[in-house]
Amino acid sequence: MKPKYIIGIGVIVVFMGFAAISFQSSLTPYVAFAEAKTSGRTVQVKGATIQESAQYNMDTKTFNFKLVDDRGDELQVMYNGVKPSNFERATEVVAKGRYQNGVFMADELLVKCPSKYEAEGVHGVEGEQS
Repeated sequence: MKPKYIIGIGVIVVFMGFAAISFQSSLTPYVAFAEAKTSGRTVQVKGATIQESAQYNMDTKTFNFKLVDDRGDELQVMYNGVKPSNFERATEVVAKGRYQNGVFMADELLVKCPSKYEAEGVHGVEGEQS
């Protein structure tokens, strides 16, 4: 092989290695609440909202609420930002962040609302529920 082909292949391999490392570090895994409390890194947690716990401070623009997972474990979440407008209708919330000082500090929130088609069946032409 010619030296310039070897150099070109080497550059491509190095570039692919950097791309793989960057991609791997950008992945944020979903973890259980217990693991989020001990991991010390950015993770994603999900759970149902405890609506009574939701408090928004307009002065500091902080939103505090609790999530409960499938096991019944609760997690206090603090989000620095505007309260999502559809939070009250949320069936599930995904929070991305890290656990610090007894609170999960969320950098991002994803509010999952029920589909308008789940509560009511889709009606066919004859008016039958499918």
